[in-house]
Amino acid sequence: MVSDQYILEVIEKSRAISGLDVKVYMTDGTMVGQDGIRYYNKVRELTEALKEGGEGISIGGFLYFSVCCEGQFTYIVEVPEGDHAMLTGRFTVTELEFLLTAYQDRFDKDSFIKNLLLDNLLIVDIYNRAKQIRIDTRAYRIAFIVETPESGNVAVLELLKKKFGAEPRDFVTAVDENDIVLVKELRGNEEAAELRAFAEEIAEAAQAVVAGRIRVAYGNVVDEIRKVSASYKEARLALAVGAIFNADERVLAYASLGIGRLIYQLPLPMCKMFIEEIFKEQSPEDFDEETLTTINQFFENNLNVSETSRQLFIHRNTLVYRLDKLQKNTGLDLRVFDDAITFKIALMVVQYMRYMESQE
Repeated sequence: MVSDQYILEVIEKSRAISGLDVKVYMTDGTMVGQDGIRYYNKVRELTEALKEGGEGISIGGFLYFSVCCEGQFTYIVEVPEGDHAMLTGRFTVTELEFLLTAYQDRFDKDSFIKNLLLDNLLIVDIYNRAKQIRIDTRAYRIAFIVETPESGNVAVLELLKKKFGAEPRDFVTAVDENDIVLVKELRGNEEAAELRAFAEEIAEAAQAVVAGRIRVAYGNVVDEIRKVSASYKEARLALAVGAIFNADERVLAYASLGIGRLIYQLPLPMCKMFIEEIFKEQSPEDFDEETLTTINQFFENNLNVSETSRQLFIHRNTLVYRLDKLQKNTGLDLRVFDDAITFKIALMVVQYMRYMESQE
C-alpha cells in the first residue's frame, strides 16, 4: 500500500488549492493522517452509496468520491459542499489514482526484477512480462550488489532508490537482509574504469549512512533482459571470491577475479591432493613469518631479486640464500617462472582451503 505520507501530500495540495477541508478514508475505516479512530460504519455506508449512486454523491453536507485501483475501492474522498467542491473532489481523486498507478507500476517492476534475478521466470514469461510493464528487453545492463550490515539494509536501500533508482530505466531492489541489487542500464561502450568508478560512487554513498563495512560487486555487461540474472550471479561470485582473496577491497569486479575464480570452484579433496603433491610433507602453514614475507614481497615485485632485497632492507645475497633454502625444502625455485606460478597457485589454494574450513 502507498505510504500515508504520500497520501497526505495529495490532501494538503487539494486543501491549499481549494481552501476546503478535504479528507480521505481507507476502506478499513481509518482516516488518513488520524491515528486511533476508525469509522467502520461510516465507510461501509459510504462504500455502498458510492457503488449505487456514482461519483460526487451528497450526504450530510459533504460530497463523497471513490478512488479505485484496478477496479477495486481503495480510498474515499470527502469534500465539504460549497464552491468548487465537485472540482476539488475530482482533482483529488485524479491525483490519488495517478499515485496508486505509479506505485503499482513500481511494485510490478520491483517484483519482476527480483524474480528475474533469482531465476524464477521462464524465458517466455520474461519477455511477455517485460512488455506488459514497459521494460525494454534489448538494452545494455549490468548488476551491482551492495553488501551491507543487516542493521543498515533499510537505510542503504532507501538511499540507493533516491540516488540511483530515480532513473526509470534503472532498478533497485533488496534480495535479502544484507544484499541490495542495482540493475543499471548502460550505453554499452563504457570502459572498465567507468564501471569501477560508478561502483566506487555507490560504495561511497552507502558508506555515508552505515557504520559497518560496505562492499560492492558487479558482473559483466549484458545485452538482453534475460541475461541480467547472469550478471547478478557473477556479482555474487565476485563477493564470495573477494572474501577469500581480496578481503581488504571494497569494490570487486567479476572480470578482475583472475585465477581466484577458478580456484573457488575446485572441490576441497582435489585441493588437498594438489597441496600434498606440491609440498609433500611440508605445508605453507609451516613456513615462518620471515619466509612468508620474503615470498610475498618477491611476488609483488614480479620476481625481481634486486628490488625485493631493497624493499626488505636486506643484502641481495641474503635474499638469494632464502630462495635457495626454499627451493631445497620444496623443490620449487621461485626465480623460475613455471615454479613461481605453481607456488603462487598453491598458496592461493591453501588460502581457499582455510577459508572454506572456517565456514564449516
